[in-house]
Amino acid sequence: MAADLNEKVKRYERLLREALEKAKFAPIPQSHMYKAASDYHNMASSYYKDGLHFVECDDPVNALVCFSYGHAWLDAGARMGLFDVDDDVLFTI
Repeated sequence: MAADLNEKVKRYERLLREALEKAKFAPIPQSHMYKAASDYHNMASSYYKDGLHFVECDDPVNALVCFSYGHAWLDAGARMGLFDVDDDVLFTI
């Protein structure tokens, strides 16, 4: 059975929204790694906003791509130690 695109878009939007809320910066402020955490979080947030734009434009394929890429930025940051996370459903930890 093929996946339902609109259901998947809604699910990935929710996952990215929750991950953005839970991704707390791990490095100390004013450090190089804190700036990297900020960059990763900003990229994820930008992809989230772009995804919402594509949802409004009735473009679910590009919305799904944006939500997926945004989550990948956060997941990569969590794996590198940029974010202090303890949710093994939202993050690969």
